[in-house]
Amino acid sequence: MINLNEIKITPRDQEVLHLLVQGCSNKEIAMQLNISPRTVKQHLRTLFLRAGIKEGRKRVKLATAMFIKEQVQPCNPVTD
Repeated sequence: MINLNEIKITPRDQEVLHLLVQGCSNKEIAMQLNISPRTVKQHLRTLFLRAGIKEGRKRVKLATAMFIKEQVQPCNPVTD
């Protein structure tokens, strides 16, 4: 299991993780945070590296760790 207390997480990383654990896609996260999907992907890549996640099921491992840390509401997708 990933210990989030041992990973450097910036405030923006925290926002991305919060939406990720709610089930939001990269596109939904980008829309809600007013950043590009590419920026979301970069935040996640950086977090994966810091967490030592090098292969397979990255989002699941990270989201599971985040879910254990906090209970959240389901993602509310932005509608156009």
